[in-house]
Amino acid sequence: MTTGYAAGEFDVIVIGAGHAGCEAALASARMGCDTLLLTINLDMVAFMPCNPSIGGPAKGHVVREIDALGGEMGRNIDKTYIQMRMLNTGKGPAVHALRAQADKFLYQHTMKETIEKTPNLTLRQGMAEKLIVEDGVCRGCVTKTGAEYRAKTVVLTTGTYLRGKVIIGELMYESGPNNQQPSVGLAKHLKELGFDLVRFKTGTPPRVHKDSIDFEKMEIQPGDNEPKTFSYDDVKQPSDPQLPCWLTYTSGETHEIINSNLHRAPMFSGAIEGTGPKYCPSIEDKIVRFADKPKHQLFLEPEGRYTSEYYVQGLSTSMPEDVQLRILRSIPGMERAEMMRTGYAIEYDAVVPTQLWPTLETKRLPGLFTAGQINGTSGYEEAAAQGIMAGINAARKVLGKDPVVLDRSQAYIGVLIDDLVTKGTSEPYRLLTSRAEYRLLLRHDNADLRLTDIGYEIGLIPQERYDRYLAKKALVEQEIDRLHKTKLRPEEHVQAVLAEAGSVLLNNSVDAASILRRPEISYAHIERMSPSPYELDVEMKEQVEIQLKYVGYIEKQLQQVERLKKMEKKKIPEDIDYFAVHGLATEAKHNLSRIRPISIGQASRIGGVTPADLSILLVYLEQYNKVTAARG
Repeated sequence: MTTGYAAGEFDVIVIGAGHAGCEAALASARMGCDTLLLTINLDMVAFMPCNPSIGGPAKGHVVREIDALGGEMGRNIDKTYIQMRMLNTGKGPAVHALRAQADKFLYQHTMKETIEKTPNLTLRQGMAEKLIVEDGVCRGCVTKTGAEYRAKTVVLTTGTYLRGKVIIGELMYESGPNNQQPSVGLAKHLKELGFDLVRFKTGTPPRVHKDSIDFEKMEIQPGDNEPKTFSYDDVKQPSDPQLPCWLTYTSGETHEIINSNLHRAPMFSGAIEGTGPKYCPSIEDKIVRFADKPKHQLFLEPEGRYTSEYYVQGLSTSMPEDVQLRILRSIPGMERAEMMRTGYAIEYDAVVPTQLWPTLETKRLPGLFTAGQINGTSGYEEAAAQGIMAGINAARKVLGKDPVVLDRSQAYIGVLIDDLVTKGTSEPYRLLTSRAEYRLLLRHDNADLRLTDIGYEIGLIPQERYDRYLAKKALVEQEIDRLHKTKLRPEEHVQAVLAEAGSVLLNNSVDAASILRRPEISYAHIERMSPSPYELDVEMKEQVEIQLKYVGYIEKQLQQVERLKKMEKKKIPEDIDYFAVHGLATEAKHNLSRIRPISIGQASRIGGVTPADLSILLVYLEQYNKVTAARG
């Protein structure tokens, strides 16, 4: 029952306008669904409460995948970055990663403007307190002011706001990030509905004034001379010069200050209950865990082009304010640092993600989807990835279409969601390249080739952009075919290029594709020996080189993918009673009943399910399907 007043009816309601909520709402609206995006504060749309950056290892791959599906994060950061840099260029293409420093204020304003101008999308301020549940299905929400919004599906993207608590030393108070209102009523309501919640923690470092930093004592970290972009679309990039970041280190004095004040550190005094992220620890945690390490890297990052605030990456802390200032002034280059904002830890409630289907719809309450940090992840990119998938599937449910589920061989997004719904997480989950078993297929450079067809099919990629993609794909294929057919002979100009590259000279004719597979040869060398008749841009040339150089490794992974697909095709009915399957181990019965996998492939990735359990389950399913077929 609800007691609010009728405030509007929509196809899809998205609660929360962080990075997950923005992608969910834009996807739903662009697919033709009348969509409401509800946020606690209109001034905080797409806000970056922590690091003012987008991308990095695995995360940068995800941003490109979001873009290839038709999402907005890549386009938005390309419009608003103040520095762009490709990381890991000395390593193989599987771990190349683009990272951008954002003008965080311009980023959020530009995203808000995009949302406000998108057809079918209504942006409104309000705090959701309860969900409307009728006949066991989610049908909308009621706000704190009593506004009752109804919809066919709801996407919950509340970030770190659920029962948020900020902790700075001995000081603790209820708050969302950056001193915003927390969402207390909704967290209580989710518990009343029977959802299992966990308590997680994250944190942020202090911000310092630019004029109080001595950059001469630090090492400059400039952007790339020819910056690449996240989006495959044609986006106008910033014309202003890039701003540098700066590298410095903690000192012996820093470590001494922290160690002598551990009794005041909430991390060690027991004041913090929530579990923090293993891969992004606080500075006090790093000093204790890595006691033998004499210093730790810190990066000074500008928060925007027109602000004096600098973010101290690597110095996340919940120490008391006076200790934070002493820590800052013990760091080379920050002896006179003026702290503009204090670092803090924030605890919040998250939904146990094994309560979700791979579509991100909740198992307990049909019609309700969840995405972002509410599902136990950390990071803007992980949130946005879940957001676009939840928005797509919420909209497709309204439209009466089959859901879209990306598998682990298609995208890092598939790895992320599969890990969450199959394995759950005991800490804020961060996506890493090492989590993807097919990472040579899931490269930064080929996200469009992997996902643009899906984005076009579901209606998020416009025709003009799809035509450009098809033209690029055709040119790459034609050039690869040409290099296979082109014979390079031991002629003078060919031998000169090979000699210059330090490569073995030719004794007889060899096809250009084979020459390109030599480690020391690049496509630029091939161009000089045999110029292409096609007009290829930098990305096309890169694609040709990678596909030919790594063809053996790629083919091997594709064979592994085919085996995976056979497992994924073996579907498991939702109503299977695992406790009736004789021979299954007790642990397997409990875990399979809790997760309720949709395929044998997903079942194989559940903890406690052995190959023997899978064999028994396959035999049982064969009999189950025969009986079901006999019953019609």
